[in-house]
Amino acid sequence: MELKPLLIENTRLLGGETGRLLAVDGRIAALNPAEAPEGAERIDAKGQWLAPGIIDLGVFATDKPAFHFGGITRAALMPDGGPLDNPGLVERAAKGGKPGLWVHPLAAATKGLEGRELAEIGLMKGAGARAVATGRARIADAGVMRRVLAYAASLGLTVIAHAEDEGLTHGAVATDGEMATRLGLSSAPAIAEAMAVARDLCLVEETGAALHFRQLTTARALGLVREAKARGFPVTCGITPAHLFLSDTAIGDFRTFARLSPPLRSEDDRHACLAAVADGTIDVLASGHDPRGPEDKRLPFAEALPGMAGAETLLAMGLQLVRDGHVTAARLFDLLAANPARLLGLDAGRLAVGLEADLILIDEGTPWQVDAKKMAAWAGNTPFDGMPVQGRATMLWKGGQRIR
Repeated sequence: MELKPLLIENTRLLGGETGRLLAVDGRIAALNPAEAPEGAERIDAKGQWLAPGIIDLGVFATDKPAFHFGGITRAALMPDGGPLDNPGLVERAAKGGKPGLWVHPLAAATKGLEGRELAEIGLMKGAGARAVATGRARIADAGVMRRVLAYAASLGLTVIAHAEDEGLTHGAVATDGEMATRLGLSSAPAIAEAMAVARDLCLVEETGAALHFRQLTTARALGLVREAKARGFPVTCGITPAHLFLSDTAIGDFRTFARLSPPLRSEDDRHACLAAVADGTIDVLASGHDPRGPEDKRLPFAEALPGMAGAETLLAMGLQLVRDGHVTAARLFDLLAANPARLLGLDAGRLAVGLEADLILIDEGTPWQVDAKKMAAWAGNTPFDGMPVQGRATMLWKGGQRIR
């Protein structure tokens, strides 16, 4: 079936000036074109925002209905589900969501994600892996991590790392502090994150490899990254909305939906994270999408598995950052799309001529309430359950083809 040219009119480009966008043959052909080709499909956006499709960096499940609800057109899949440690599994994962969703597998850094022996990273790159990841945990052996970084650098791949020192966090389910003490929960000091970051930054300095910390959530760790960036290190970091809008008080009634990895932090660390988003230290805003069913969450807090269904709330919480004045609309979509695309080497993520027409229309003011029981995800374990939010995707295109 031939793909008609697409003209989206009367739209606010990245939430800014009103304009038009033309897509031809699945790619962005022009911004504010004087005229449209004959037979083009015309969409009157009626003042809604037009933005690039969200590229969700580091999801743990391919959950197409949830992704489409949230305006996500591409998802970088963490290697934990396989684990994705051989070319066959990577190739299969890459085909998983097409044509309505593109899944970009992240290669397991080590065989079985056991942190001991390097996986076949080169072969997995050939099969479609866009980066290398350590999975839910870091690689404890510094020698192995050094080899991973060096090998990935030789292949032009970024390494995506978890940042917690397992010697401090083993058995912990919360962050040291008043709340953990009051609830009697096993906890670990927040410095476990900074200690892991400090080691890996030393290895980046040694190898010159590009390293992305998937989630950083503490002032101390973010300070180290800020300093490393100032020194020119090829280092980036991300965060999820949960650590920007919630602190460890959210676990006060043993709410297992707020049992996350890394755990929720102090209010001081939360404010440090917001400052790091505002000043550019944090590069990526991701959902951390990790749906968990009742068998994993309806348990005592210490026995429940960490994780949240984050895809459906990612855009709305990002728009809240704009309303609160922490970021501009254009900066929000750097966090959600342009920066993830650059890390993964994708020809997408921006409203620019020649890039793939992965697009979302957004009604930024639509009010709605997060309801765990009504989510499109296969499990609704959201820490934002019951929260009133604003803004949602109303239309979605993948390669110029409307999918929602």
